[in-house]
Amino acid sequence: MIRTVSARLELELSGPSELVLEVAAAERSLLVSEKLAIVSDGREVVPIEVVDRLGSRLHSFDGTAGRMSIEYSAQLNGAAEPAAVDPLDLIEYLRPSRYCESDSLLPTARSEFAGLSGVDLINAVRSWVGARLSYVPGSSRGTDGAVGTLLARQGVCRDYAHLVIALLRAIDVPARMVAVYAPGLSPMDFHAVAEAYVEGGWQIVDATGLAPRQSLVRISTGRDAADTAFLTNHQSDLRLLDLQVLAIVDQLPSDDHSGLLRLN
Repeated sequence: MIRTVSARLELELSGPSELVLEVAAAERSLLVSEKLAIVSDGREVVPIEVVDRLGSRLHSFDGTAGRMSIEYSAQLNGAAEPAAVDPLDLIEYLRPSRYCESDSLLPTARSEFAGLSGVDLINAVRSWVGARLSYVPGSSRGTDGAVGTLLARQGVCRDYAHLVIALLRAIDVPARMVAVYAPGLSPMDFHAVAEAYVEGGWQIVDATGLAPRQSLVRISTGRDAADTAFLTNHQSDLRLLDLQVLAIVDQLPSDDHSGLLRLN
């Protein structure tokens, strides 16, 4: 399976800034080629790459007031074996987090999913979230968490993933968020899915059903959107002028989203 991904960002900074970019394919990806170019106020910027313990590749760099462009592209061939499970993850990803208030949703989760496990549980949570939310671009704010999403009954991929994660954690299933490139997604953008630890591995759960799981490309992994944002900045204000994302595959697979599947 040959996958080609790219992202282009155009920014405007109000002053000197420290930025962290998370758009590169994760560390264990089987890269054929890759390029990252950052230009700030007409000058090339060389970032520092930092890799976290889950393989997310963060690129840290400084910017000055004015326009900045960021271009990333990569080609991948094949799929790596899933990473070994870290026992620390099975503790960390059971805890409530900034956008996944599993403690608040505990009564709901216990009522709706009592007695389920394995693939039956995953399918039940995915279907429940998918049936209760409407996918509405621009409907959610960057500060909305799982509880707010459930009350609003609408959101985008990050909101679906947050609600799935919060419900699973509430019934003692470790769950985490993954930012991905998603061939087949429409409209094309960065995508977010959940991973649940069941039957001895991390299984993909995408309640949106908008892209086949088999061709997803992992970018970053964390507790929720706070850990997987494609760009963060400090010190000065930033305005995103343009964002273009591309993800294609040589042969798009079909996926009914039932059954267990691991993200490589």
